[in-house]
Amino acid sequence: MTATPQVRPNHPGPDHAEKSTAELVRDLTDQMGKLVRTEVTLAVREAKGKAKHAGVGAAIAGAGGLFAFYGGGVLVAACVLLLSLALPAWAAALIVAGVLFVIAGIAVLMARKELKQSAPMPSPAVESAKEDIHAVKEARKQ
Repeated sequence: MTATPQVRPNHPGPDHAEKSTAELVRDLTDQMGKLVRTEVTLAVREAKGKAKHAGVGAAIAGAGGLFAFYGGGVLVAACVLLLSLALPAWAAALIVAGVLFVIAGIAVLMARKELKQSAPMPSPAVESAKEDIHAVKEARKQ
């Protein structure tokens, strides 16, 4: 007579602490799905923040360009006034042009700072995903 294997009850107990391979695979699949959703959410959130910085940087760069345009117009007016030998008028025009160019320079520097913060790839999210993939690969080796 052959012995029939005993069927264990489905309740957690001290002798049922280990999960079956199917349960472990199911748990891994569920956890990987949650991990991927979390990483995607993080990447989207990060991309939105960087897009905001890019928009602010572009607006400041546009303002800087506008001030530079007006500065060029005033400089042209200064040259015209210089040629007409109206000394007080062209001196005033040069001072205004200088002030406009300083404002434009400050705006360009601010725009540069904002644009640097808007890198195309969400680097913290990418690094986090790489670490997660590495951890899963290491766990599979064991």
